[in-house]
Amino acid sequence: MITKGIRGAITVDENSVDSIKNATLELLSALVDQNNIDIAMVSHVIFTLTDDLNAAFPAKFARIDLGWNDTAMMCFHELNVPASLEKCLRVLIVLNCESDFKPKFVYLKGASCLR
Repeated sequence: MITKGIRGAITVDENSVDSIKNATLELLSALVDQNNIDIAMVSHVIFTLTDDLNAAFPAKFARIDLGWNDTAMMCFHELNVPASLEKCLRVLIVLNCESDFKPKFVYLKGASCLR
């Protein structure tokens, strides 16, 4: 067994608890579905948000709404690079997996320009 990272990103409609919650759940659900993730195999999750998003912690919704209670998660602000994508939530899921696992990265809404 080895460890691999799965990246994803989504833009958030507005800096509100509901918008961050909806974007978090949409992104995580797509990543789990497209990668057939068994949550028990997740080592840890890192969330970043652009500086214009600070109304809520994305990890909270993974715990409360998806039941990721035994998963280590941290939330950070993304580096504030001039002219970069605004209202963007990014995630890195670090997964224990077989060596032949091929991660499928997911970029939704306005974040599709990042790929």
